[in-house]
Amino acid sequence: MRDDGGDLVKDDLVRETLRRRILALIDRLADGSRDDQARDELLADLVAWQERHIPAFARLRRARPHAALPTDVFRHARVASHPPKQDVRLFRSSGTTSGARSTHAFRDLSLYDAAARSWARTLFFAQAPRRMVALVPPETEAPDSSLSYMIARFGDWFGELHHAWQGGRLAPDLLEAALSRDEPVTLLGTSFAFVFADEVASRRFQLPEGSCIMQTGGFKGRTRTLGPAQMLTLLEERYGVPPERVVAEYSMTELSSQAWETSLVEPQGPRRLRFPGWVRVSLVDPETLEPTTGEGLLRIDDAANLDSVCAIQTSDLARLDGDGVTLLGRAPGAVPRGCSLAIEEALP
Repeated sequence: MRDDGGDLVKDDLVRETLRRRILALIDRLADGSRDDQARDELLADLVAWQERHIPAFARLRRARPHAALPTDVFRHARVASHPPKQDVRLFRSSGTTSGARSTHAFRDLSLYDAAARSWARTLFFAQAPRRMVALVPPETEAPDSSLSYMIARFGDWFGELHHAWQGGRLAPDLLEAALSRDEPVTLLGTSFAFVFADEVASRRFQLPEGSCIMQTGGFKGRTRTLGPAQMLTLLEERYGVPPERVVAEYSMTELSSQAWETSLVEPQGPRRLRFPGWVRVSLVDPETLEPTTGEGLLRIDDAANLDSVCAIQTSDLARLDGDGVTLLGRAPGAVPRGCSLAIEEALP
């Protein structure tokens, strides 16, 4: 950040104008409608702002003018347009795949909240019961978890939230007590938590008709790894919830917006993730990071990422299915060559 007071005031005015534009776009597109021209114009203005204020992004764009920032850069450098003294929240990744943890610094949470609330309401809570049971740590136990934060806000926004979590771990007795009521319920958890519950608890449930499950993350458990189809079978057998009432949520520490499967709003359609209209998704070649078609690495341009970087390069393989995304798993082996080179170019 520059030291000149006048420049700082001007920067704050520009940032506030961008923030208001983003909020307006989120509000306008929250119903699932699209305005790709307005989205792309906003993303272009965000990129120009972020290139001026975030050194890692500026270095990358000098080397690759159209590249997105690989998520691994968040592990090794501060990716923020504001100084640490202005942080109101730091979200960190779990660190399960690397010793370093990605850190996403927020100057305020208004855009994160607007994005999460709008799209969850449209693709999930319009159909899901408002009584919720979470198989993740409460926000008080995991203040740097974006998932715990988001689920806590679901309790604020959408209904009655209970946690089946105690003393730093999933508590099967609390889960059993929370699911004993004879009314529809929404279970919220990571795939890991659902597999763990299957491994440590013996009881099977037949949840009332209308119940739903949100599962997020990979499919690895303590002693076994399940594919998506096996996970659906496990959830149906343990909780009595049919596959069409199970919805995957896709998010990551480095983003402010989420994607949801369309299972509830399009029960007859194929299972796929849909991002909101203020997010642009595309595919790039793993070697060159150039745009590609068919299958490739998923690139996500998230307009809600005002104070970090809106152009995010993942290591997730995917294909685009109409207005949806089908994930094909992580790129095999080490970090894809294109991402590895981009990381080197972004770091000093």
